[in-house]
Amino acid sequence: MPGRAERAEASPSPSPQTQSSSVEAQEEVNHSDPIAPIVAALAAMLVGAAVGRHLTEKIGQPGVLGELLAGVLIGNVFYFLGSDFVTILRDGPVADEILDKVLHQDMTWLQAARETLPGSAFASAHSEGERIVRILSGPHALSIVNTVHAIDAFSRLGVIILLFLVGLQSSVREMTKVGISAFLVAVVGVVTPFALGHLSSWWLAPQALPRVHMFVGATLCATSVGITARVLKDLGSLQSREAQIILGAAVVDDVLGLIILAIVGGIVASGRFDFHTTWVISAKATLFVVSIVALGSLIAPAIIKWLADLRVKGGKLLLPFVFLFIMSWLANLIGLAPIVGAFLAGLVLEEGYFDAFRGNERTLQDLIQPLEALIVPVFFVLMGAQVKLELFLDPAVVGMAAVLTVAAVAGKQVCGLVVSPKLNRMTVSAGMIPRGEVGLIFASVGRGLGVVDDALFSAVVIMVMVTTLITPPYLKLTLFWGKRAVQPA
Repeated sequence: MPGRAERAEASPSPSPQTQSSSVEAQEEVNHSDPIAPIVAALAAMLVGAAVGRHLTEKIGQPGVLGELLAGVLIGNVFYFLGSDFVTILRDGPVADEILDKVLHQDMTWLQAARETLPGSAFASAHSEGERIVRILSGPHALSIVNTVHAIDAFSRLGVIILLFLVGLQSSVREMTKVGISAFLVAVVGVVTPFALGHLSSWWLAPQALPRVHMFVGATLCATSVGITARVLKDLGSLQSREAQIILGAAVVDDVLGLIILAIVGGIVASGRFDFHTTWVISAKATLFVVSIVALGSLIAPAIIKWLADLRVKGGKLLLPFVFLFIMSWLANLIGLAPIVGAFLAGLVLEEGYFDAFRGNERTLQDLIQPLEALIVPVFFVLMGAQVKLELFLDPAVVGMAAVLTVAAVAGKQVCGLVVSPKLNRMTVSAGMIPRGEVGLIFASVGRGLGVVDDALFSAVVIMVMVTTLITPPYLKLTLFWGKRAVQPA
């Protein structure tokens, strides 16, 4: 509505009580069931994800790339068509911050928006900032914000399930089989990209705070186990020694990456970098990982067998999810990201533990697969929808994306140097390249903490897309160029 923002600026600053009453009054405007817009948005996102996955898999690329591209298309097309919901969806954390200032800091909508958004957001009369102010001060604001929150919560649940499945793809026993080679590959594959990412960020933005450079380095650390495994399976090399090293190293470097995420996230939250903070967070993360892996592997089989004797209906699916949610909650309770607990829950559980469940011969991963197909794509579509294509008109954003992509690829190429020369080192290096969902998780966490801005977030998503896209053909080339064919382990 033209002029609303100007009236909001000119009017006296209302009290928090008045603002609260205004927001509550908006709720009465819409008498429809609040679940209706949520299920409509989910339907659109799932259809977009399915179409995107189908098209990219049809041309031999990972389906996750199609889900990201579907999100980019949905977010930008509907934004430029004037969708109020998509406008807030692209700026969920920003909208929350504006609402908080209006309700608790005695500000008008425009004042709160100008303090929250960059100056470029108000560059024109129909700019993004003006649109956000109009929507949040409008009669349907509460419905839109609630729907965005629901979609965000749905995507966060998808991330937890995704990391649980990543953990299920391996086990403590399998990790010990790959030995020291996988561990060295993982360590090098974390340290080198972190250093290159930190240096790249410092070179691109020397005026930024040190915590920004640290977070950029953290986003380049982890390897996507799911994407790597899928590519190797498609190439018929999943049982090779090189593949076992890649997958084992990817699991270890996911753990290391998540610990780094916890450390950097804690440093960002505390506002300072000091040895005590780093030591406490590292000790917490290490203790949590070691205790869950050690105790879980010993206790889980006995507990599962005892619960199986109770013959709970659907217990083979119910019990792992109870364990998953408890581990995610415990991780959050001690200050770690819930995805740390989700990953460890999957790592600890093994299919053999569930042999006591009679009458259901389907594997645990088979049981979870339909739920994954329903929930996990929402995360990728949402990440894609929050990529603002208009930012790509800025040469600085494009340059940032190019630098981060080069650093991401180069950082993983060093991994192959630490394995035996009798193995195909190029294949090991190539298999560690894709960042996939883990890089997006890091970027989304940084965005929520206010460390990653829109430009950097978009650059990271481009990096994830490129590393995901180049891995399949690069792996094929390394297998072809290798001095010897990949031998089964």
